[in-house]
Amino acid sequence: MLLAIDCGNTNTVFAVYDGDDKRCEWRAASKSGRTADEMGVWLTQLMAIKGLEPTVINDSIIASVVPSAVFELRVLCHRYFSAPPLVVGEPDVDLGFEILVDRPEEVGADRLVNTVAAHQSYPGPLIVLDFGTATTFDVVDADGNYCGGVIAPGVNLSLEALHMAAAQLPRVAVGRPKSVIGKGTVSAMRSGIFLGYVSMIEGLTARIQQEFGEPMTVVATGGLASLFTEATDVIHHLDNDLTLRGLREIHRRNAARQQQRQT
Repeated sequence: MLLAIDCGNTNTVFAVYDGDDKRCEWRAASKSGRTADEMGVWLTQLMAIKGLEPTVINDSIIASVVPSAVFELRVLCHRYFSAPPLVVGEPDVDLGFEILVDRPEEVGADRLVNTVAAHQSYPGPLIVLDFGTATTFDVVDADGNYCGGVIAPGVNLSLEALHMAAAQLPRVAVGRPKSVIGKGTVSAMRSGIFLGYVSMIEGLTARIQQEFGEPMTVVATGGLASLFTEATDVIHHLDNDLTLRGLREIHRRNAARQQQRQT
């Protein structure tokens, strides 16, 4: 079985795949300084609840946008599963597409992984919209190549910044407002954040397609994707498993390449 690890700025997702079947998935906060042993004890206990022994894991793959976390995640895979990991972004990992930007090494691993899964699942040129700590718009051409994108502050990050910078503004939860015009501070903030983000999504997807020169399929993923997908027609597909499927596919491609080299 394959252990797939998606380490983001806010959360780290661990998933176990048996071929194409995702057996289990767990989420933990991406806390700085967490050791391999801490993660190993936590993860093996959760696996045991599902009836999975560490010995069932024979392969692993990591995508991380937190460079400082990669070492401990590597140790986790080695020490607890005896499964040296592939790490997305390293030179020996074949992604199967071109990165058509000025500095390919700066593109986040999650964005590359999403490119693989989106091209495999959806036709034509794509915009992959990921609602994470940052809200990202990634452009994928019809051949599956990564063509660049847009990075904006994430929804929760914007809410926190608003609260921190303005003494009289409270913390509020993200939610769809009943009306555009707020009748109080909280309702006004919810309207500004939620409908402001809807307008940004609609505006940026339109501008990207105009610059790209042809219609594009828009795929949304990430924690708040479902909330915003319901609020606009410009998002065509909601796909919360996109990153994990991309990790599984990258591992499959590299395993097949390794097998070809050995034969």
